[in-house]
Amino acid sequence: MRSAAISLSIIFILAPMSGCLEDKEGEYQPINVVNTFDSYSVVAPVDTGINVYHDHFVMEEDYPEWLLNGLGVTMICDIASNGTWEERYQSDKESCWDLITSTDIVWFQGTRIIGTSPDDDTDIPILDDPADGHGTAVTGAVLNANPDAVIFFVEGFSDEAVLAAANQPLVDIITTSFGPIGSVPVPGIEDATKVAVVQNGKIHTGAADNSPSPAVQDSTAGPPWSIGISGYAEEGDDQKETMSGSYPDMASDWTQILPNHDDIDGYHETSGTSFATPRTAGLLSKIIMNLRNEFNDSSSGADPLIRDKYIINGTNFKITNDDIRDALNMSAWYPSYSTWDPLSGTTPISPVAPCTQVGWGVVNESNVLPIIRHLNGTDSMNNRPSDVVFCMETNQEIRESYWT
Repeated sequence: MRSAAISLSIIFILAPMSGCLEDKEGEYQPINVVNTFDSYSVVAPVDTGINVYHDHFVMEEDYPEWLLNGLGVTMICDIASNGTWEERYQSDKESCWDLITSTDIVWFQGTRIIGTSPDDDTDIPILDDPADGHGTAVTGAVLNANPDAVIFFVEGFSDEAVLAAANQPLVDIITTSFGPIGSVPVPGIEDATKVAVVQNGKIHTGAADNSPSPAVQDSTAGPPWSIGISGYAEEGDDQKETMSGSYPDMASDWTQILPNHDDIDGYHETSGTSFATPRTAGLLSKIIMNLRNEFNDSSSGADPLIRDKYIINGTNFKITNDDIRDALNMSAWYPSYSTWDPLSGTTPISPVAPCTQVGWGVVNESNVLPIIRHLNGTDSMNNRPSDVVFCMETNQEIRESYWT
């Protein structure tokens, strides 16, 4: 962890206290779900688990049946909505948590969370460990950036966990916030993220280490197909967070207010590339949703067979993950050295080769509209200065040489 730190028919489990139903002949029947849904985007955090009971993830409407089918949902848990976290968990234990297996994909009705635990090495599948909370905060950061994102949550830290999202046709973006401490150059999830991006046309945001170590050799942030994220002090002096990977692709908000993992409405302030990274994923999903809505693209993902690896495939408008990444690079910017506070604990953005600190630069909400306007052709962004382009092309060449 890096915190400061196809389609299947819907089936239901037989359960005495859940909203899942079984008919008299023993065939499972789906509950009523709506069949209308606006343009959407699916983000897949891969992490410790998720607190599905938190208000942060509540959704008043239901997901349409065709979306649940497309995401391969095998089980729906109509989770409790009254009482404390512990009371809700106990109420749902027999009817939901004790029945989930490693092959299940579960929608927690009333929430934005569809989850799975393919590794099968967890005490409570999908639910965040009472002693942890990392995955809940990570997912909270996605929804802080794009409250309308569909969450396909995968519990785990393995290739298998990443591949569960990589091979899901409707997933647009995979975000991972774990990897070797100190960016030690050892194998990690790079084979799985390569499948996601190169083979299946998705986007991967990967957290750089919470140290000044270069991100180039980091198995999460370093591969050339991944977008490596470090941190900057958005709510502070707008400089580089010192304990944040160097020479990444981007820097995003290091410190955020995120949901707790063991209650229903509490929040805490926390810091790290673990949260800068999913925030970036959320911002990218917002861009994708806007363009899909504009160009009548009513699906998601970049499935090579169905969508020909176009992450946006609308009316006379096609966009790949590379197109979005190029626009992201063009939109990034460097904070001014003049805002640095020597008492803040940050590292000032150097006027010389700032790319070695924060890559192409900063990404936050201010980047969203320029990227949309650039991609839809209404207002093209200017090219970056030649020294920045040279610095980052060198970065990419080093990564390609190292990882391929």
